[in-house]
Amino acid sequence: MGIFNKLKNMFIDNTKKENTEITNKYDKGLEKTRIEFTSKLGKLSKKYKEVTEEYFDELEEILIMADIGVNTVMEFMDRLKKRVKTENIKDTEMLKEIIVDELFIIYVEDEILTTKINYNNNGPTIILFVGVNGVGKTTSIAKLAYKLKKEGKKVMLIAGDTFRAGAIEQLEEWGIKLECTVVKSNSKDPSAVIYDGLEKAKTENFDVVLIDTAGRLQNKINLMKELEKINKVIGKFIPNAPHETLLVIDATTGQNGISQAKSFKEITNITGIILTKLDGTAKGGIVLAIKEKVNIPVKYVGLGEKMEDLIPFDIEKYIYGLFKDMI
Repeated sequence: MGIFNKLKNMFIDNTKKENTEITNKYDKGLEKTRIEFTSKLGKLSKKYKEVTEEYFDELEEILIMADIGVNTVMEFMDRLKKRVKTENIKDTEMLKEIIVDELFIIYVEDEILTTKINYNNNGPTIILFVGVNGVGKTTSIAKLAYKLKKEGKKVMLIAGDTFRAGAIEQLEEWGIKLECTVVKSNSKDPSAVIYDGLEKAKTENFDVVLIDTAGRLQNKINLMKELEKINKVIGKFIPNAPHETLLVIDATTGQNGISQAKSFKEITNITGIILTKLDGTAKGGIVLAIKEKVNIPVKYVGLGEKMEDLIPFDIEKYIYGLFKDMI
């Protein structure tokens, strides 16, 4: 069964309350992209009743404008044209199913994609957050802390961004709201405050430690050295840590966000991406572009401003959110 029919059945028989709530978040969160994207696809099918080269040209442009990524679009178009030829498809209406199926296949590529956090079975799980200023890094830390606390975990926040004015205070405010321990220091050396935090986390049996870091990317060499030092400090205290290094990207920045992902991948080991403000952009195809450009899994997406609006990424629900009006 293709993903198109699977999604049809999945959302007709949507009996689990939690599943319905998450599905609704994807539905609402991807509304801007869907209105822009599927309305154009719908108009295209009306304009061209039969599959022609002109149809393919305009479809390609629509996909590129959705920020899916040029290489992904080219690969997709090649696969689509091959299927059209092999299956002798003439009617553009029949292509809707194939478009959904092929975009899903391109993202998955026979890989087992997991959005799950790699938890440490022996001591605290250490999650390092990186990303430039202004992408919603500190808010994402707070939202993930909120989620983990609801799951019954004892959570610590470490104020490792000693560079940006107000960063420590912002994390402290979230700590008060969430009733989470926040470790800070007067030292300008982030490794020093992280050392103190990890010592406390081990002795007081914290389950998860979320570490904020500076967001400057202008001088990659300095940032690389700083992250290397941080990783060494963490690794000495807790073997095989950090267990996750999550890069926070603002979805509304489009291709600039892709550039940030490439730069951070060059200087440290990124295990997953948090894509914030996905509900605030009409170019939600960035999820597919990230997979193409950097091959790092999107682990969480921000689909609203509420604390519960940071949710695990689900490719099927994402595709549904994009193509709901066509299913």
